Amino acid sequence: MHNAFVALGSNLPGNSGSPANQILRAFQAIEKLPGTKLVKQSSLYQSTPVGYDNQPDFINAVAQVRTDLSASALLDALLDIEQAFGRERPFPNAPRVLDLDLLLYDEQELHSQKLTLPHPRMFERSFVMLPLAEIAPDLHVAKHGSVVELLKKLNVSGIKQYEHI
Repeated sequence: MHNAFVALGSNLPGNSGSPANQILRAFQAIEKLPGTKLVKQSSLYQSTPVGYDNQPDFINAVAQVRTDLSASALLDALLDIEQAFGRERPFPNAPRVLDLDLLLYDEQELHSQKLTLPHPRMFERSFVMLPLAEIAPDLHVAKHGSVVELLKKLNVSGIKQYEHI
């Protein structure tokens, strides 16, 4: 079994209703992947948009899974979940019904056209690092440091725990 972390984000309503409900349903969809067990899920966090400001706030979370799937197969399965939720990609950083990013897969480092591990921008994104630190505070990412130490370098002022479920 492999240990992986997945970031979840949504800022548009979809078939499941609100962005928060989209994230909760996405946790369930991840849990149903073949050979995959949802080990931990973070709280939901509300964050201001990054990259394209003219859009609603995001709801973000992180999940830890144990899986028999390869990194590539897990990524494909996550993309399939996004598609099932109605994900569209009109332009970079566009509003979205659901975004699933494979952050870490064991301690693998991978650089391919399809997948880069660790996720190349995760260390710059407080909306990823804060929920990751909640569920895996002692996690050490090779060549980068501990999640808690990495989080201390980020501005978390635009993020708050989401409590409207």
